[in-house]
Amino acid sequence: MLKHILLVDDDPEITQAVANYFDPADYKFHTLADGNDVLSVLPRVQADLVLLDVHLPSVSGLEILKNIRENHPHLPVIIISGQVSTGNAIEAMREGAFEYITKPFRLDKLQTVVERAVGQGPVRKTHQRPPQLTVEVDQLIGQAPEMVEIAKLIGQVARSDASVLVLGESGTGKELVARAIHRNSRRDNGSFISVNCAALPETLLESELFGHERGAFTGAVSRKLGRFEQCDKGTIFLDEIADMTLLTQSKVLRVLQEHEFERVGGQHTVHVDVRVIAATNKSLVECMKEGSFRVDLFYRLKVVTIHLPALRERRADIPQLTEYFIDKYSQQAQREVKPLSSAALDLMMKYTWPGNVRELENAIHTAVVLSKEDQLMPSDFPLFAEGSDAPSLDYERIKNDYNKMFDSIIGPMFSRVMANCDGHIYADMVAGLERALIAYALRATDDNQVQAAQALGLSRNTLRDRMKKYGIL
Repeated sequence: MLKHILLVDDDPEITQAVANYFDPADYKFHTLADGNDVLSVLPRVQADLVLLDVHLPSVSGLEILKNIRENHPHLPVIIISGQVSTGNAIEAMREGAFEYITKPFRLDKLQTVVERAVGQGPVRKTHQRPPQLTVEVDQLIGQAPEMVEIAKLIGQVARSDASVLVLGESGTGKELVARAIHRNSRRDNGSFISVNCAALPETLLESELFGHERGAFTGAVSRKLGRFEQCDKGTIFLDEIADMTLLTQSKVLRVLQEHEFERVGGQHTVHVDVRVIAATNKSLVECMKEGSFRVDLFYRLKVVTIHLPALRERRADIPQLTEYFIDKYSQQAQREVKPLSSAALDLMMKYTWPGNVRELENAIHTAVVLSKEDQLMPSDFPLFAEGSDAPSLDYERIKNDYNKMFDSIIGPMFSRVMANCDGHIYADMVAGLERALIAYALRATDDNQVQAAQALGLSRNTLRDRMKKYGIL
């Protein structure tokens, strides 16, 4: 059966190329250069599909999409954009677009999407119009194909209440994804509460999440509402969920299944309507094999899974990210700072960014604050300039160099230490080294005690004992 397609694009080369590529025996194209007449043309041409450009002369394609969804809810729409924008991708998919495609695109891939769209059947009309788009630009900065796909997925999942599992290394922006989902959902008027499950001791996390009754334990002098109760009708983001104890996991599972729980020390059942978004930088599959993570909770959480790529896997986004952070922090510092010099940008592009976007942001922030020039140069990033290849160093060779390193530090001062010996040289030096190692590990992991303990080869309880001993808060 002949399919009628309305193609709305102000670029005649694109409209001609697309129309000529498709078999005229199967598809008939009707073209418009602007979007003002779309609604009046649709009934006349009896379109089976709309191909709609975002940037049109007089009206945005996204506005036209909203009008089509209201007046022709069963008509599939494919959005085409010449400017890669994660915000546009989120909004397009949230408003019900069948697909979001960026220019330049391959015609054979477009044909595949078109064939899926015209053969997919009616688009289900949503019962409630999505709220006005509130995504901020720094939620998802980047033009890498991976980021566009993530933005599209955010737009789709925001329309539902499905649980979401966000995976990725530390610093990749897992909480930003969670906030973007919340802000584009029907829950955007409710609370968004973030809980770092690794930052709280096991004994406190349960009370933090579910609250407690007066007298539930020593120090519980009054009733406390937990985070789940506080964000009723909203969204809770459980970061580092792999570090949650099995007991607490069972209570989270009950909330997901039954939407209810009891406060610590209480017998009254509390009912809540909360969307759960969880995140971790660990392999939950490995955690399940080890028995530290519940299989049933895993499948309850991963209704939708979003994988965030490391910054080193999307280096093409570094220039855009640095430009944004320079603008952000130069405004805060009330000074004008130009974009990176070519040499500084080259340094940024070569570095492997083990701390991902968070590390890049911190580096730019520090450079903007401390730089004395109006343009950031390689000298404003001394750590990267000196150690830009550090992640690729042979770690076994580094371990063999420990003795030489300590010799160079201790040797010159040891005679003076011996001269003033009080019988505690060994204990004092070991304690000094231990304190320094713990402080650096905590700093490198943004005070994540679980990750710091793993890096140091200590148990979490041992790390806490050492922190208390050395007064590290």
